[in-house]
Amino acid sequence: MRAFADLFFRLDRCSRSGDKLAALEAYFRAADPADAAWALCLLAGRRGRRPLSGPDLRRLAAAESGLEPWLVEECYDTVGDLAETLALLLPPPTARLECSLAELIGSRLEPLGRLERSQREALLLDTWRQLSPAERLVFNKLLTGAFRIGVSGGLLRQALARLSGLEPALIAQRLAGGLEPTPQAYRALLEPASERDPARPYPFLLAQPLSGEPAELGPAEDFAAEWKWDGARAQLLWRGSEAALWSRGDEPLGRAFPELLAAARALPGGTVLDGELLIFADGRPLPFARLQERLLRQRPSRALLERSPAVLLAYDLLELDGVDLRAQPFEQRRAALERLAQGFPSDGALRLAPLLPAGDWMARAAWRESARSAGAEGLMLKRRASPYGVGRVRGDWFKWKLAPYSADLVLVAAQKGHGRRADLYSDYTLAVWRGAELCTLTKAYSGLTEAEMGEVDRFVRRHTTGRFGPVRTVEPLLVFEVAFEGLQHSRRHKAGLALRFPRLERWRRDKTPAEAERLETLEALLDGAGRT
Repeated sequence: MRAFADLFFRLDRCSRSGDKLAALEAYFRAADPADAAWALCLLAGRRGRRPLSGPDLRRLAAAESGLEPWLVEECYDTVGDLAETLALLLPPPTARLECSLAELIGSRLEPLGRLERSQREALLLDTWRQLSPAERLVFNKLLTGAFRIGVSGGLLRQALARLSGLEPALIAQRLAGGLEPTPQAYRALLEPASERDPARPYPFLLAQPLSGEPAELGPAEDFAAEWKWDGARAQLLWRGSEAALWSRGDEPLGRAFPELLAAARALPGGTVLDGELLIFADGRPLPFARLQERLLRQRPSRALLERSPAVLLAYDLLELDGVDLRAQPFEQRRAALERLAQGFPSDGALRLAPLLPAGDWMARAAWRESARSAGAEGLMLKRRASPYGVGRVRGDWFKWKLAPYSADLVLVAAQKGHGRRADLYSDYTLAVWRGAELCTLTKAYSGLTEAEMGEVDRFVRRHTTGRFGPVRTVEPLLVFEVAFEGLQHSRRHKAGLALRFPRLERWRRDKTPAEAERLETLEALLDGAGRT
């Protein structure tokens, strides 16, 4: 555990990618395979369920430290990060627990979720008392589900490639679908020859946002254009007797979408499709909320399956008859997909994503402007000559999205952030007018400059009207323009709506709170935004 804690702090202090890469390579070269497997999973973003609630953890920390509960709450409010707060407040260790990362997780962390409450708390206290302050902080981050470190998937793949002598693309391919935290899985990952699991997907090729004018990419005829759908990216596989559906985040989706697994079994053996998962009705995609309802159900009811039928709009063919097609140009893969799609039922769960007509950039811009009427977010531009690479390949695929919606909203509450923003009120709750009342509508966390966040932080401290745990309500005096991709009905906020992907666009110093958005204006956007 000591070595993994050292790696955590070394990575946290590094700002250069080269230094992070060196730290990762050194750790994995020296680590036992059982520890390396867990470290890889954790660094890649794997998080378990929190075995104890935040209030319970703070109560135990208060009892262990001899501090009053209110003082622990004040410390948490000041620090902003629960794991760090606990590590700072707990008394020095009284013994030394010598164990590896894998042993700590297997014998201390994972059992917490299976024990009775008294046993769970006793085991946690015993663990706290035997870990060094640095180990205790890392353990607390695993305990609270707040383990995050600035390491990209690309850096992890590079470190493992250096260690094994394999190509990073092969490492990515073997990691697609996730890694089991076992020494056997870790060793297989680095072996020169390793049999591929037929149920695993390929690494996804990701698109770049189009930042400039499309004409800067070159001739329009070099690119195919498709709708940019507002769904969930997925790969559908049929290999041998294995049918599988995978999300871009390496989550298996087959149990939630049995109709897609059934459609896969009608494909030729050794087929892998890339596409967009949507809920379709009357020839149109339904709101993302309908898809989200399906995504949250591992075993959907018959009624849900009938109410929200899923469709995979296939737009790329990665494998056919067991042959990997990814090195072929997109144009060839698309032609093969179109031949394959001739056998798709017109109203089935598997359909061909349409290509838009050829044309110059002006014609493409006109198509883009009509995207919302088609239930899309804009256009995808795919270079006809591009192979299917790994990750975000420069210059091949682009997202040309419509400009987001925006609304001027009033700041009504704030909470301290995390990490480097742990001492700043940088998490904002914003509201919209309903009659003469401000109703909470959304939270937003990003978009302001460091200087602006400091100014808002000072405002929050001076204009606090109430405290509810770590949240402060404030006088409704500040107005911010909030950009968002869409909206839908929701019970989460008082306004009865929820914004998709909200972000602060700018501080509207030129507007008074009375000039902020009204709820009826946003409600009128529901149809136009494609959210019902």
